[in-house]
Amino acid sequence: MTIRYRLLTILFLVFTLMLAACAAPAAQEPQQPAELVFTDGLQRQVILQQPAQKIVSLAPSNTEILFSVGAGEQVVGRDAFSDYPQEALVLPDVGGGWGELNNELIVSLQPDLVLAAQINTAEQVKTLEDLGLTVYYLPNPTDMAGLYANLREVARLTGQESQAEDLISELESRVAAVVEKIAPLSYHPLVFYELDSTDPNAPWTPGPGTFIDLLIGMAGGANLGSTLQGEWVQVSVEELISSNPDIILLGDYVWGGVQPEDVAARPGWEVIAAVEKEQVYPFDDNLVSRPGPRMVDGLEELARLLHPEVYE
Repeated sequence: MTIRYRLLTILFLVFTLMLAACAAPAAQEPQQPAELVFTDGLQRQVILQQPAQKIVSLAPSNTEILFSVGAGEQVVGRDAFSDYPQEALVLPDVGGGWGELNNELIVSLQPDLVLAAQINTAEQVKTLEDLGLTVYYLPNPTDMAGLYANLREVARLTGQESQAEDLISELESRVAAVVEKIAPLSYHPLVFYELDSTDPNAPWTPGPGTFIDLLIGMAGGANLGSTLQGEWVQVSVEELISSNPDIILLGDYVWGGVQPEDVAARPGWEVIAAVEKEQVYPFDDNLVSRPGPRMVDGLEELARLLHPEVYE
């Protein structure tokens, strides 16, 4: 092979490589994932660069929602009242409840999201934001559709959409099963739901429009407090005797230790139909006062208590 032929061959190869390089598409810069933009319950815009991976929960309902949609391992801190599920108890307690939040501890946990709720004040939200934290305020739902919407929103915040949809489908089926059992019934017992009997002569009960009022109605009962004014209302013994509820549910059983025999011993209460017929029942208030997925557990338990005949 002559030198001239070799040079021509080399030049041809170089030319071919140059053409191939020109024809090849230019390397594209990797695209940044789109921001996640939310509007929270305070009508504030909340922006995440990606689903939150380190979350501090400031309410028991939020904690239960996070674990239920599959984001439990992303929770790095919880409020003092978050005691369910059991796994939440090993997480750092950042205060709250009836006390102050430990803002210093919250900051030290380096969360990429703080999930607040309606038990937290707008001032608390602002204080945490002023500390450089991203805070999302989750409002309380007023109906089942609102509960499902909250589950979906928390799932979006945490990247757990698929598991949340499975959960919602299961909850909807369980609610439909209760509705199917209750719908044919014509008897709706009058229910007094006791929230707080610190003053037994004027105990507190949920009023109209509350989630407890909604659940009692869905379970086939009539909430005594639905005819009163206010979200949480005190009722006098005289009003109770006059209304004469068929069933009394003790929502202050869990935290206050109130038992049916305590109610029977209250002066004047012995003439109330529920006391006479021994239809006074302890009830786990956490199932209906925490606006999370266990509200469906609460609905099912209420239906069994109010209408045991359809569950026999």
